Amino acid sequence: MIRFLILLFLTYSYEIKADKNYYLYVAAESDDVVSLLKFDGVNIEELERIEVGVMPTEIEGPHGITVDPSGDYWYLTLAHGSPYGSLVKYSTENNIAISKTNLGLFPATMQVSPSTGFLYCVNFNLHGDMKPSTVSVVDPDLMVEIKQITTGAMPHGSRLSSDGLFQYSVAMMSGELFEIDGISLEVNRKLDLEKMNDHMNHNHMNHNHMEHSNMDHSSHSMMKHSNVKPTWVIPHPNSSFAYIAGNGSDEIIEVDLNTWKVTERIKTGKGPYNVEITPDGDKLVITLKGEGSTAILDLKEKKVLKTIKNTTSVSHGIAISPDNKYAFISVEGIGGEPGIVDVIDLESLDLVSSVKVGKQAGGIAFWKISD
Repeated sequence: MIRFLILLFLTYSYEIKADKNYYLYVAAESDDVVSLLKFDGVNIEELERIEVGVMPTEIEGPHGITVDPSGDYWYLTLAHGSPYGSLVKYSTENNIAISKTNLGLFPATMQVSPSTGFLYCVNFNLHGDMKPSTVSVVDPDLMVEIKQITTGAMPHGSRLSSDGLFQYSVAMMSGELFEIDGISLEVNRKLDLEKMNDHMNHNHMNHNHMEHSNMDHSSHSMMKHSNVKPTWVIPHPNSSFAYIAGNGSDEIIEVDLNTWKVTERIKTGKGPYNVEITPDGDKLVITLKGEGSTAILDLKEKKVLKTIKNTTSVSHGIAISPDNKYAFISVEGIGGEPGIVDVIDLESLDLVSSVKVGKQAGGIAFWKISD
């Protein structure tokens, strides 16, 4: 009887977990493919492997990926082009490319704003000169780049505010946080993230009253190399704070967006790379690229709840389900190894499923939940 009840409970639990399907996309930079994945609450599987490169003899490097707010389209950056990379628009209905446009050198992370309708993409400039790069602003309906906004050296991780009106990005080599007004398409503010400058007044420079067309950016050519090496920024969904991965300083940096000051530095494991916040605002998920792990941070207590070893080496990207239940982690692998996507249950804080994808899995984007 007891055995029967246990089996009944396990069956019921499985049915509860499996009543939703989670869909997401992940890009494999060294294979020129994007995988469409499905997680049923128990197992994750690859539904489709989409070839995305245009040149059959070259690796074009699919890097950044995002799904628009409607869920009808997904966008992919091909980063390895020279003298510029490109942005490609796909339909989620059939995963066929619709149109393409050129951006800056090594375009990376991006999002589409539900408020302005524009797509904002940082141009990482990985293989270019050590000088300020840009954020490209694109009309995704027309697939036309309407402006490039100069920021810092090697801008990488970028995210929009919850209302879609501000774009935040961090410049990895110049060690700066930038805020761009999503409507005026100008830099509002920048903040030096080096620890020695936490309380210096020049970080509070207000760009709202500056004439940007006459600004001399030549001084940036003499810029220092950052010790912090910030690689990602995520604004909190319902507070005035943003959180930044200090890849070089092994820390998470909390910035108050109202006062534009660093308010806390939280030590992590080795090489925090990407960060994402659960939609309820409770947890910060951190990939630790230097140790092949993922950390879960309680944002109220400001402490790491658990660090979970990933299936293979070089933890990279994060996508979190809208119901706060799961974090999907792209893990690059090394050399000719396949990439992996790991699924972490954000309630039990356990790694519950994994699937192999293309080599150097990086950019990852959540698409939808369906019954």
